[in-house]
Amino acid sequence: MSVIEPGEVATEEPVQHDWPALVDRLNALLRLKTTPVGMKLFETVAAMEAVPRVRRPGAVHTLDQIVAQAARLGWTVGATAEDLVGAQCGAVVGLHPQDASWRSGRAMAGVWFETPEDAAAHQAAMDVVPFGRYTALVVSPLAAGRLDPPDVCLVYATPGQMIILLNGLQWSGYRKFAWGVVGESSCADSWGRALATGEPSLSIPCFAERRYGGVLDDELLLALPPGFLPRAVAGMERLAANGLRYPIPPYGIQADARAGMAASYGGR
Repeated sequence: MSVIEPGEVATEEPVQHDWPALVDRLNALLRLKTTPVGMKLFETVAAMEAVPRVRRPGAVHTLDQIVAQAARLGWTVGATAEDLVGAQCGAVVGLHPQDASWRSGRAMAGVWFETPEDAAAHQAAMDVVPFGRYTALVVSPLAAGRLDPPDVCLVYATPGQMIILLNGLQWSGYRKFAWGVVGESSCADSWGRALATGEPSLSIPCFAERRYGGVLDDELLLALPPGFLPRAVAGMERLAANGLRYPIPPYGIQADARAGMAASYGGR
């Protein structure tokens, strides 16, 4: 598993933002259908319960459902391992031990993977937060400003929206992004990897996220530490000034492309 030092989450220096204004700029650029949310881990239940207007689950849920209650309903929701069904959800965010039983993945053998060896290899491939430090988490709409800052921001977007968002991240200080696909339990590819590494992490939401978390058929998920989001928004604003913005209007598959290219590149 790719993790940082035991019991820690990768974080940048604390950053605080005008979250409502930042989300307004993000929505103006991308016209998002789903509310951008933040996720924050807490060492104690008391600290989680001190978050303003936090709700506690009334039933046992997947973590996908907890995230969805923030992203689809606008709630601020706190959870512990006892609120989550099974070990898989809690283990990704460090609320459940990644012990031998979890590492075996035996519940997935014959369901998602052909052999016990395949299931164990899947578990070993997941990016997770080490167990031992955190006991609770909260997910809340970013614009509410109740997690200031969150550990990670979660943005659901269509592929067209997502490529513009990633282009914004690459406007200044360019880098190539490379991600993997763990398959089922792909929350390990998004919030698991972003929490564990401190890096922006893109995922194709899995069957469980769509079945239990209400993730739409055309949505991808980007998890990124909060310091990256203002940079992405500023980059998208610069791209928009060059005519490179969302929605991306189809130019026509048989039209002469030179006039369209000239609109952005000019004499270049």
